[in-house]
Amino acid sequence: MAGKRRKARVLALQALFELDTVGHPPDQTIARLLEETAASGEAEAFARELVQGVLANRDRIDEVIRKTAPTWPLEQVAAIDRNILRLAIYEILIDNSVPMRAAINEAVELAKQFGGETSPRFVNGVLGSVSLSATR
Repeated sequence: MAGKRRKARVLALQALFELDTVGHPPDQTIARLLEETAASGEAEAFARELVQGVLANRDRIDEVIRKTAPTWPLEQVAAIDRNILRLAIYEILIDNSVPMRAAINEAVELAKQFGGETSPRFVNGVLGSVSLSATR
């Protein structure tokens, strides 16, 4: 199951990045990405759930990012990092279906795979702050 969830997160991240940077219609974007990959039904359902959840809660999630990373204007955060954070914060604060530590670890792995040299440290730092405020 862990491999399916990782694949779903990658698909969700790709969709969120495209939606954020290009603005294509969400349903068409996720459908195209799922068609291009050999995702299982479980992974496909989880990817759709993640994308829809982030989009439905984006304003709330972005406000959390602004509060936990005040020295980094959200618009200036690299698009990939911004969407990794959105995905993880959705899983940590809203979805609550995975342990907080697992969601943070997954986000850091995505940052290592897709982000820049400083992305893993940045993502880990912001999510560490989010986890501290979530446990208070």
